Amino acid sequence: MKSRFEIGFNFTSQSGSAAAGEIAVNDFTRYGRNFRVVTQADTAYRAGIDDLEQYYVQSTGGESVPLSALISYEVVENAPVISHYNLFRSAEINGDAASGYSSGQALAALEEVATEVLPAGYGYDFSGLSREELSSGNSTILIFGLAIVLVSLLLAALYESWSVPFSVLLALPLVAFGAIIALHLLPSLDNNIYAQIGLITLIGLAAKNAILIVEFAKERVDAGMPLLQATLEAVKLRLRPIVMTSLAFILGVVPLAISSGA
Repeated sequence: MKSRFEIGFNFTSQSGSAAAGEIAVNDFTRYGRNFRVVTQADTAYRAGIDDLEQYYVQSTGGESVPLSALISYEVVENAPVISHYNLFRSAEINGDAASGYSSGQALAALEEVATEVLPAGYGYDFSGLSREELSSGNSTILIFGLAIVLVSLLLAALYESWSVPFSVLLALPLVAFGAIIALHLLPSLDNNIYAQIGLITLIGLAAKNAILIVEFAKERVDAGMPLLQATLEAVKLRLRPIVMTSLAFILGVVPLAISSGA
């Protein structure tokens, strides 16, 4: 809290203004530099509000009258700045998530603490990036669903079939399961926007690896080979390209995984 002095008068004389504050009187030049002459009462005579009683102003009759005969004052304590949010008085709190915790976990912890400790008549709300994160957090599942639907539609247009995209997309649950388990078991990894973008990237990579097998097996089945035999032959022949593609992707993102800072 800062003390604020509310005084019901204004200095109208040059001397009173100079005593309480300062007045630039003149400028002079010396040693090739310009200096400003400022008049002001000494520090001992303007240290507190009680010093106003020592100031004199000129009356209409030309006499000097002490300010103590004209004014009264009262010291009150108020907040220097009163902020409002949605027309309500508010107190702004800024913070960051602790190491090893995501921003979503930090927001959930704030909501839990606010629900427990805030008295009746008080509420809370988020603003800025936190508000945007909460409003868009529920759309994550929708985004993943749209990404899978887009991949399936592209595959259906490519192969002119609905069964082939379904076979390719069967590999996605296993890939997503492994990534989600890694995010939960490794405390150094946060489930942030970068991890979610990585999951979407894994959808494309898993679909590409599955295409290498499904496309080869489909060609053999169309040529008259039994389904099981065509699948086993496709898996055996396409294993090396899949491993090479996966290793190329993994090694490509290793610099991002071990980097730090911007």
